[in-house]
Amino acid sequence: MQRPRKTHREMNNGRGEWLRDLILGGQDGLVNVLGLVLGVATATSDSRIVIVAGLAAMFAEGISMGAVAYTSSKATLEFYARERAREKQEIQEFPRVEREEVRTIYRKKGFRGELLEKIVDTLTGDHERWLNVMMEEELKLEKPVESPLQSAIVVTIAALIGAVFPIIPYFFMSVAEANLITVPFSLVILFIAGAWKGRYTKVAWWRSGLELALIGIGAALIGYLIGSWLSVPLG
Repeated sequence: MQRPRKTHREMNNGRGEWLRDLILGGQDGLVNVLGLVLGVATATSDSRIVIVAGLAAMFAEGISMGAVAYTSSKATLEFYARERAREKQEIQEFPRVEREEVRTIYRKKGFRGELLEKIVDTLTGDHERWLNVMMEEELKLEKPVESPLQSAIVVTIAALIGAVFPIIPYFFMSVAEANLITVPFSLVILFIAGAWKGRYTKVAWWRSGLELALIGIGAALIGYLIGSWLSVPLG
């Protein structure tokens, strides 16, 4: 027996969650570490200190972001399961009320008369289909496609990859030189990531790239200013 193919909607849901996690982890990793290394770089001329601080922040960021993604995704999954169980119970206990809700939903969509009754009969004729309709049409909830573990892994890896870019120049240059390179370098990476995101979100690539770059650099600048304000000479 041939395995049923996923619907376009299911594939889009999965891709959307995966893309969200990838952008979230990558942007946060890059922005936070960029702000930190720039802040540290104002307090020292030793690139080794900047690198160590950056690497420590990179791993801390990756782990913490992964943990947050896991708990957030798990909470979403649990909320959906709880609402689905409640809706299932309502269908079992108050079928006439729930059936009328289906009728109201599709009446608002413009269906009337015999056609409306046929739709209601078809949808409520199967309890699983009926439940899906109530979840999506009444509660506006779609079943999460991505597992909490998968979300955590994607966010962690994306955060680690994003965080490494601002550190790279300090491996090959003096702190003063690296400071001049790491910002435009990170800006380019953010722009590329945003342009790539635009390909999937159907937004103009240049607009999506510019948006992510400006938001990212703005956040990094705030981190840098705070770091500079709080910094003390390190050597």
